[in-house]
Amino acid sequence: MMLIDPHAHMISRTTDDYEAMVASGVVAVIEPAFWIGQPRTNVGSYLDYLSSIVGFERFRASQFGMRHYCTIGLNSKEANNQELAEGVMELIPRFALKEGVVAIGEIGYDEQTPLEDKYFRLQLELAKKLDLPVMIHTPHRDKKRGTTRSMDVCDEHGLDPAKVVVDHNNEETVRETLERGYWAAFSIYPSTKMGNARMVEILRQYGAKQVIVDSACDWGISEPLGVAKTAKLALQQGIPESDVRLACYANALRAYGQSGQMKEEDWLNPQAIDQRAVFEGNSILRGGREPRVEERKGRRTMDDLIIE
Repeated sequence: MMLIDPHAHMISRTTDDYEAMVASGVVAVIEPAFWIGQPRTNVGSYLDYLSSIVGFERFRASQFGMRHYCTIGLNSKEANNQELAEGVMELIPRFALKEGVVAIGEIGYDEQTPLEDKYFRLQLELAKKLDLPVMIHTPHRDKKRGTTRSMDVCDEHGLDPAKVVVDHNNEETVRETLERGYWAAFSIYPSTKMGNARMVEILRQYGAKQVIVDSACDWGISEPLGVAKTAKLALQQGIPESDVRLACYANALRAYGQSGQMKEEDWLNPQAIDQRAVFEGNSILRGGREPRVEERKGRRTMDDLIIE
């Protein structure tokens, strides 16, 4: 069973994480543009960050056999810095059209302020204009109200729920998200948001038709193998393999594949790994390490990667 992690902040992770994710069956990741852990002080730092997730990080992933995509957006926390936000809004259209960008996101609410609302709405309109899916960040505090409000605003702007992924759901929000026709994504964190066992129970109760599992791994204590571990536990706990495949692979491909940038062929017929390659003169190799060089393999099948 192949897996997709459709929310992973890989710029914060190590090469060991890439290797472990690939070994667990993850064939593709989506990296959402987000907050870096402290406030950015100028638009130039945002320019460099966006350049990195569409550039070097995409290259770095490829050196370990991982297909890397990203989403572009102004995050809700930094929407509250109006001077910065105005500058970032000028950058987003330029980056949203780059290769490998599969959505506008992650956008939405944090403290649910007027400025967050303003820039959320502007980015929804941009997504409509560019015909891109949307990844919504639901707030950690007052989540139920924030989740409902996020979908209400999407409805007001005429977005198709089938093109909107509402992320960081929990037991309090899942029913409404599904009933309103939106994709319900869940972030598997070690001690917050959503755990593996809780996620299995959600799959048991609601099925997997509109459900997406991700890790949202970042610079904090988080789990890059969140999708793989959830898939394994779900199978052990009797969730049908077809549902596990939907939640941990197929639904993410269907949702973000609407961008035209993400195709199954990207990893079923992958390029060979050659760690002698460089990006802007930079290699992933250090200290005279022997590069991994593989001949181009034949086409993968869906049985090539198995959860063990």
